Order: sequence, then structure tokens, then C-alpha cells
Amino acid sequence: MSLLGSMSTAISGLQAQSRALGYLSDNVANSQTVGYKRVDANFVSLLTQSSSTSHSPGSVQSLPNYTNTIQGTISDSDNDLALAISGQGFFPVAAATGETNGAVTFDDRQFYTRAGDFSLDENGYLVNGQGYYLQGWGMTATGEPDRTDLSPIQVSDLVYNPVATGSIDLSANLPADIDVGESFSSQIQIYDSLGTQQTVTLSWTKNAKNDWDLSVASANDTSGSTFTAQVLFGDAAATPVSAGTVGEIVVPGGSATVGSSGVTGDAATLGFTFDFGQGPQAVTLNLGNFGQATGLTQYSGTEYNLRNISQDGVPLGSYSGVSIGDNGEISVNYDNGQTRVVGQIPVATFSNPDALQRLDGQAFMATTESGAAQLTDVASNGAGRLVVGSLESSNVDIATEFSKLIVAQRAYTANTKVVTAADEMLQDVLNMRR
Repeated sequence: MSLLGSMSTAISGLQAQSRALGYLSDNVANSQTVGYKRVDANFVSLLTQSSSTSHSPGSVQSLPNYTNTIQGTISDSDNDLALAISGQGFFPVAAATGETNGAVTFDDRQFYTRAGDFSLDENGYLVNGQGYYLQGWGMTATGEPDRTDLSPIQVSDLVYNPVATGSIDLSANLPADIDVGESFSSQIQIYDSLGTQQTVTLSWTKNAKNDWDLSVASANDTSGSTFTAQVLFGDAAATPVSAGTVGEIVVPGGSATVGSSGVTGDAATLGFTFDFGQGPQAVTLNLGNFGQATGLTQYSGTEYNLRNISQDGVPLGSYSGVSIGDNGEISVNYDNGQTRVVGQIPVATFSNPDALQRLDGQAFMATTESGAAQLTDVASNGAGRLVVGSLESSNVDIATEFSKLIVAQRAYTANTKVVTAADEMLQDVLNMRR
């Protein structure tokens, strides 16, 4: 009977609008939730009978329409570790299940989120405001990300071990116009294997035209050695080279070693070995290239011009902070000026991200409909780029939700009117027997 059918249809309309109102309520409540994705209502009609000559009332159903692919506004954050993805993709995260022997244990299931309000917890993990742990790739011994191992990122390297100096680079010009016998010197601080600074003195004395003596010494060298070498420029070399460039290095007595025979273009290096109490420490002095105006030169002038002198040693360093690069690399910074990359953040993409299973705390899980997660580098293979120091807001627009709210309210009221009218008409039918 059409009266009963119309009443049943109107009641289904009430149920559908109630569900739509629930979606609206959820959206408005989460309008300020980081990384929240709104849920829209998708109304679907259901038929009982419909043909060219007759049509029976059916019903309507309100299905959730997820907007996981619609991005919210990205805005700056005071948190330097805050992250946002501009484009497609999700952060891979893990959920903690407790602790065992002081170590955090994690759920075996894999979760994903767009909520990038990460910060360091007391154990050195990057955790967002909802309690999910950021996951990433660890680094191999060669400094490349290990893409076979996805695990929660933990910053635990709080000390940067000292690195003994192995190389000194010198860039200077020896004055060609000074008298024979004049000398110049420069000093550089290098580091031993314990990270202790040691002073090394480089002294230059002019022997003759295009001919200089070099002596290298350190006061704390337990051997007490002074390493000497004769550096010849231009036509003073056994095989003449361009004027003003290093042509030959001669080492008397074998206390130091020359790294090359003087072929033009080869590195002009001098090697020597110190002992600061922790055993032999080999150091190489780089003077540029033979026959080329790089590193050490000898041109006109009366003053020793030291352009640059540097070394590759590093003292002991203590943790000073964590930084994240736009490429997803997570680096630990130390007070000795050094950094160490401890992990890299990948981006997870899906064939159908709107079909992900929604969970508490703006998290998602993969489903059969969404497809498996594809972990890829930032800004590659369709994945979005990383915006460091920023957060993605909810993609809810309050004005739009209020407009939907008015429409839902009116539709709900209209359905109640249909129920009331059908009820009155049924009452008239019942009163016919009187």
C-alpha cells in the first residue's frame, strides 16, 4: 500500500538525515583537529518496484563519503619537528603496546596518519599528539637509507665520538720576491684520537729562487720529530712546470713521504706520522696539484698570503638537537658543529586512500579496497613533498558545514511532515467504517 510505503520511505529519510547530521557533528567537532579528514554524506536511493506504468516508494540510505585525499591548509608551526605533507601520502606510524625491560614495545600492525605534530619523548622517539610513533628507514654503514627495514625512529646517539685528523688542506702563496733565508710560519689545530687539540706548525724558509724548505712539527709529538721537505716551483723542478706552481717535492732522510712523483695534475701531498701518546697518527698535507695554480703557489710579493688552512678532525661532541630536512632525513646535531643522519622518513601512498580504515587519533589502516601501502622517498613516485616546521589543519570548512546543517535540518523536518500526513491519511481510512 502506498500510504504505508510512503511512511516507510519517510522514516528511512529521517534515518538518513540523522546519519548525515552525525557526520556533520563529527566534522564540526574536529574542525581544529590536526590532520583530520571530514566525512561527507552520500545519499543512495533504494527501490522496491519501478516501471513505465508503476512506481512503489522505496527508501534512502546515507553512506559516508571519505575525503582522505583532500588536503587541509598547511600553516607554520612553532615546533621545528612538526611535519606536513603537501600532496598525496601518509606518514607511517606505529602504536605502542607497553614496555618490556624498559624498552617500548609496538603493535605489529602498521598505521598511517596525516597528523604531523611530532616531538621527542623521553625515550628519544618522535611521537605525535595522538601517541603514534613516527617510523622511518635506518641508515646503513655507507650512509644510505635501509629501505628494507621500517621501524620507529629513535634518537639515541647523544655523543659524537672524536675523529682524529687525517688530512690538512693548505692554500697559500709564498712570496717570490723575498730574500734567500727569510722564513714564514703558520699554525693549525688538529685533533688526536681522543679529540684533544694539538698544535702543528708549518714553517717555510726560502733556499733559492723557486726553492723552499718546509718543516712540520708539533710540540706534543712524543717522537720529537720535525718533518722536512724541499718544495720546488716552476723550472726548479726536475720536470719544469708552469711558473709559480708546485713542480716537485723532495724528502730528505725519509722522515716524510711524498704521495706522487710530480706528474702534472696529480695531487701534491706530503705524509707524516705523529704520536700524541695514543699510537701513530698518519696525517697528509695537501698542497694542491702539481703544475696547477691550486693550493700552494709562489707568485710575486713580499708577504706570506695564507688563503686557507683546514683539517678534517673532529673533537668530542655532545647532543644539541634534532633537525629534519625537506628530503625526510633526520639528523642529530652536536655542539662540535657535526651532524649525523640517523634515519629517513618515507611517505606511504595507496591506490585508493579514501578506502582506508579510519581509527582513533586521525590514524588509518590499509584495507583490501585501499590496496597495500607503497613506501617511497619524499616527492617521488606520486608522493607529496615534506613541509618541515608546519602542520596540516583539518580539511573541514565551518561555513560549508553550517550550510549542510541547514539543509539536513530542513530535509529532516520535511520527512516528519510526510510521516504526519501519511498517518492522518491512514486515520481517515480507519474512520471510513464509521
